[in-house]
Parts: sequence; C-alpha cells; structure tokens
Amino acid sequence: MQDNDDSYYRTILNAIPLVIFVVDEDVRILDLNNAAATVFGLNKATVLKRRGGEVLHCLHWHDVPEGCGRGEFCQTCIIRNSVKASLQGQTVTRRRTKVELLQGESKKELELLITTSPLPSNDEPLALLIIEDISEMTTLRDIIPICVKCKRIRDDQKYWHSVEAYFKDYIGVDFSHGLCPTCMKEFYPHFVD
Repeated sequence: MQDNDDSYYRTILNAIPLVIFVVDEDVRILDLNNAAATVFGLNKATVLKRRGGEVLHCLHWHDVPEGCGRGEFCQTCIIRNSVKASLQGQTVTRRRTKVELLQGESKKELELLITTSPLPSNDEPLALLIIEDISEMTTLRDIIPICVKCKRIRDDQKYWHSVEAYFKDYIGVDFSHGLCPTCMKEFYPHFVD
C-alpha cells in the first residue's frame, strides 16, 4: 500500500500548476514538483539537498562563505522566515516579497507570493514551500500612451480604451468610483463643510 500512496501523492503534487518545494528547517530542497522543475529549469537530481537560495540563484546566497541562510540579508528573507514559521506550526499564506535573482550575469527582480505550510513527517520537520511569481501582474513594463484630454489609453493595436477598461483587460484590476475632496467642492459644494 505504501508504494501506491507515494505514487498517488506524487501524481497530485505534479498535477498542481504552482511551484512547490518540500524543504527542511535549513530550506534544503528535499523534493519538488514538475512545475518547480519547469519554471526554474531545475533538474531534480542536481537540486536535492541544496539550499533554496543557491538553487534559485538568490543574489545573496554567496554573501558569506557558509552560503544561503547564513548572511546578514538572510535574517530578513521572507522565504526563510516563512519556512521557519511553518516549522513552528503556522501556515503562511501568500506573503508578498521581492527577490533578486541572478540569471547568467544579470540581476532580475521578481515579485513573489510565498505560502508555506507544515508537512507532517516521521523523520524530521518539513514544510511545503509554494512560490507564485506575480511580477508581470504588478509591473507595467512599457510607457503607456494616454490622451492628454480625455485620458483614454492606447493599446498595441492602436485602439483607445478608457482607463478603467484598459486596467481591467490588461492587468485584471477593477475600479470603484468616488469623488476626491477637490471635485466634491467643485460639483457638490453644498455637501462640503
């Protein structure tokens, strides 16, 4: 029955389209799902037992000779601190952070959501580490052409959108409307003290 259980859980882990690592208290990677291997271009055999910062190419993993988790910057690392909290029984849900990673010779900043959860184990304390990259959702990469008069925004196909429609269609943000104090005074002076 144990082999069937392992196969079943491996199938579930690999079916989840989020980056998932199983880590120990030193954030050493003990297992990962297919999404983690694909997104970060990782070979499971070469990353096991290595610390997360080293595997993900954190800009700070080699600040000190002892490596990931030992430098001054590591004390404030959201990933490391979220794993620590989970090993103390807490679940950390979608904690937002920015990380700097090295890609070749260049530095890349990513905005991530970090979720960690305790993972029951008979051998040692473990945690599930889930990483969601939200960089594209939170960063506007280009200059946005906007009409100086009506404030409509032009897309790449040269179609003009209202600000609300543009942000909803391209970024997934909805607006709610209100009146700022200046406009309130201008349009409804009798309601302003």
